[in-house]
Amino acid sequence: MIDHQVRVRPSADRLPREEQLAWKLAAVATGTQDAPGLDPDAAAMAVNRVIDNASVALAALRRRPVAVARAQALTHRATPGAALFGTAAETRVSPEWAAWANGTAVRELDFHDTFLAADYSHPGDNIPPLLAVAQHTGRGGADLLRAVVAAYEIHVALVKGICLHRHRIDHVAHLSAATACGIGALLRLDTATTYQAVQQAVHTTTATRQSRKGEISSWKAYAPAFAGKAAIEAADRAMRGEGSPSPIYEGEDGFLAWMLDGPDSAYTVSLPEPGEARRGILDTYTKEHSAEYQAQAVIDLARRLRERTGPLENVREIVLHTSHHTHHVIGSGSGDPQKYDPTASRETLDHSVPYIFAVALEDGAWHHERSYAPERARRPSTIALWQKISTVEAPEWTRRYHDPDPAHRAFGGRAVVTLADGTVIEDALAVADAHPAGARPFDRTGYTAKFHTLTEGIVAAADQERFLAAAGHLAELDTGGLDALFPAVDTDAVAAYDAQLPKGLF
Repeated sequence: MIDHQVRVRPSADRLPREEQLAWKLAAVATGTQDAPGLDPDAAAMAVNRVIDNASVALAALRRRPVAVARAQALTHRATPGAALFGTAAETRVSPEWAAWANGTAVRELDFHDTFLAADYSHPGDNIPPLLAVAQHTGRGGADLLRAVVAAYEIHVALVKGICLHRHRIDHVAHLSAATACGIGALLRLDTATTYQAVQQAVHTTTATRQSRKGEISSWKAYAPAFAGKAAIEAADRAMRGEGSPSPIYEGEDGFLAWMLDGPDSAYTVSLPEPGEARRGILDTYTKEHSAEYQAQAVIDLARRLRERTGPLENVREIVLHTSHHTHHVIGSGSGDPQKYDPTASRETLDHSVPYIFAVALEDGAWHHERSYAPERARRPSTIALWQKISTVEAPEWTRRYHDPDPAHRAFGGRAVVTLADGTVIEDALAVADAHPAGARPFDRTGYTAKFHTLTEGIVAAADQERFLAAAGHLAELDTGGLDALFPAVDTDAVAAYDAQLPKGLF
């Protein structure tokens, strides 16, 4: 790996483009085709994530935000175009709108992959726009695999090197850069064109983190889809020979200077050397539970503690000692009263670790629909327990959250349960059971089981198997073969749900 130093530079320096971060990102992506073949482990993990994305997208087909995005996309038909989850096999829309609809479906349940480092991310959000562009431009499965591995490489590098959250910038700013790079790898664009696409994508997708604060709305699902759509539009514009704000990262009025650490900004972004295998995707991990990633280990911890606490009405207090991020983003350290509100939106409850811990402790399980149902959140016993749960930041857990060694990195915490008689019960869990270092790491069997579980009653058994067979041979699929990555569903039922929605402009 090569450590690239990135800092703000005055316009008078006339920083050569080859020394700019956007160029270096683009060079890694466009150099993917020159690497000595895809790393087999990275390629296999990319297939896992294609399966994972389809699982959660299909399970969300009749969620309102997904239906709205799909309805918007269906007004933008195109030839060749790209496919949509939940529509007839012959339906095709413009690729940027397919990225919008499919990206929203993938993100809606907060149930696909994650990577946490200096910042955090859901790198699987790169896949919908890349798949859409692959279909529209006649690329095959091998091209798509190359693009996915490249996008993950860039995404992981940016998340390791540049923290956005500290400045309340939404993490999709890194996503758009990664997707633009993935499109460059997919289409075998030159570095100069990909560089311009990266710059426009970053410029247009830098947004505040209010989308994940307070009363969280459906925009949480739309935000990454918007970034993917913007990256496709940026690539189209760059391919037509147009430039973009430059240098987008280092400029004195650019991203680092005014959105992040200011004129004295300095970061280190580590990228592969020419010819080095792209293995960044192997640093990422998926979810067993439909909730914010920092809640994954908390759910598993609650299930384990349930056997020791006895009747929950005897609980006086529960304090979860955890990392800075967990405490301030999804814990009581956020200062968001909505995190304790029984009438809060699903998106808000998804980002409330006190709520999640309470339900997991009561039920001994977590479900992507039942655990968020309004009647579940308003259950009196749940509300009573929920109000007794708080979080505190523990320096050791913050240190482990950022440990440079993946084997020691931890995203969980220590729960201290105090009962009415003064008895104290404690337990800790560093990582979720499904994490690569957890008790039951996800492998292909895990991804397949998740697909079967989430698509039961949505996709017929024979169509489930056809999808899994196609995904398992992704590298061998031609353009037409990519259609098999969109399993058949009851489109009449989906259309009937969509018809109930109010109309918009399109």
